[in-house]
Amino acid sequence: MGINRYLLLTNILCVLLFIGLLLYGNFLLFTLAYITIFVFAIARTAMQRSKKRVKFYLFLSYSTVFLFQMSANVMVVFGHSGSLADMFFRRFFGILLLLIPLVVSRYVSVGKYARLYLPSVQDIATISFSELNDYKNRMSITALALDKMNKSFSKDNLLEVIIDLPRHSSFKYINNGSLTDEYFIAAEAAISDPYMYIIISNTGSAASDIISVFTKKQFNHASLSFDSDLQTIISYNGGERVYPPGLNHEMVEFYSKKSDASIIVYKLPCTRNQKEALLGKVREINQHGSAYNILGLVIKYSHKPNIMFCSQFVYQMLKLAGLSYFDAKDGMVQPTDLVELDYYRKLEFAYEIVLSDLPSV
Repeated sequence: MGINRYLLLTNILCVLLFIGLLLYGNFLLFTLAYITIFVFAIARTAMQRSKKRVKFYLFLSYSTVFLFQMSANVMVVFGHSGSLADMFFRRFFGILLLLIPLVVSRYVSVGKYARLYLPSVQDIATISFSELNDYKNRMSITALALDKMNKSFSKDNLLEVIIDLPRHSSFKYINNGSLTDEYFIAAEAAISDPYMYIIISNTGSAASDIISVFTKKQFNHASLSFDSDLQTIISYNGGERVYPPGLNHEMVEFYSKKSDASIIVYKLPCTRNQKEALLGKVREINQHGSAYNILGLVIKYSHKPNIMFCSQFVYQMLKLAGLSYFDAKDGMVQPTDLVELDYYRKLEFAYEIVLSDLPSV
């Protein structure tokens, strides 16, 4: 009886959710719904006992569906304005997209692969010690991954990200002129320095923790600096709730959001003319406007030229000045790619800073 009540309550909540999305859903709410179902599907697949091949196909299927959902959300569901009836129809289409991962899960797990859940009594009786050890090892790895996921998707982290989302825009410039005259004076003073400095950081912010679940990397932010003392750090970020998300000046202290936060600094040889070209582009972006491409983290799409995320900005700037040392498609560069794809050893390690002794901001 308790299970039946639980299923009934779950069905009622789903119906209420769908009605709410149909009547009041906006781009942000649909995006959060797609992300939530995707994360749930991936976590459920990781926990279930099944063959690696089956898990691979499930991961691939869920990822493909998720990319399709996000693309359709941008281009179809909220791609243009229209009449009220048209808006309801497009929202209904978006709700149907929410059901696709559930259909995939039911078909694979319940239908074609009904044996994925619990082993039979005969299976348990015939399992070998080596298989048991392998299973325990896999479960330990899965437990660690799930523990990290639970911490990354903690209530506080999700709440911080959700509260911050309304400040962002992936479709129009919202950051205009946040870089001050003092910044450009400091950057011009560093023009004679024969290096550009690339900073890879592990800040421990809520967004960084969540991104690390998907990238599986420790360092998830990239920046540029015109000087070795890091007084002119610049990148695309959330603005630390002081400036709008987009192109902003960064300070080392801003990276210190957890006890083991750290940054690694590399230097890249460049000419004076290349530095002047970079600074000129920074001036242009600062004047015309920018925004942080939070949507591009998922579907690798930039609606306007100056809407970027951090590693996308760093790579494009290096490419603009003729300093890029690997080829990549726009929006496909992760922060650690800037180091890991340096096959020709153009970068020189400068130093690392562990930020445990710095005050948090």
